Amino acid sequence: MDSGFFSPRDRVRSVHDGNRTNLNLLLSYGGWRDDTFADLLPRLLEPQGIRCLRARNLSESDQVVRQVRVHIAVVDIGLPVGDGAGEPAGPRVLQILRRMDAPPPTVVVRPPQPSVREQGRSLRDALHEGAFAVLERSCSLETFLDTLRRVVQRHYAGHWPSPPAGGFPHGGQFPG
Repeated sequence: MDSGFFSPRDRVRSVHDGNRTNLNLLLSYGGWRDDTFADLLPRLLEPQGIRCLRARNLSESDQVVRQVRVHIAVVDIGLPVGDGAGEPAGPRVLQILRRMDAPPPTVVVRPPQPSVREQGRSLRDALHEGAFAVLERSCSLETFLDTLRRVVQRHYAGHWPSPPAGGFPHGGQFPG
């Protein structure tokens, strides 16, 4: 997992041991650009005890949610089904998450929409699938962090879930 991506041969681990990591954040990203939220968030959040589990396609996303309790999911609507191009699998990941016994709060990431009509349609579809928020891929890192802070505040009363026996790392408050 040195590349930051989830690999089927890795049982999910983090740079932190199990005593320090107590929030699992699924980061799915199907784009080709570097220095995106999927690259930047782990560098900021993992030192705070948040395990960022990256998935590049539908099968990696499915494996993560089967092996690890996901507390928050960031789902790129443009996520591919496999390693190649094809139909976007983001909506299928949303359905997988929604069918879980305890679905995690989900932030949907979408590409810029070509029209106001398409923007409204994609927003409606994402909210129908249970999304907490919908962000544009090009939004700022600060917007991502603020959205994640709001998720933690609303769904976890401002603290990471499942505190370890020794308490929360860094006081348990979400960074930001």
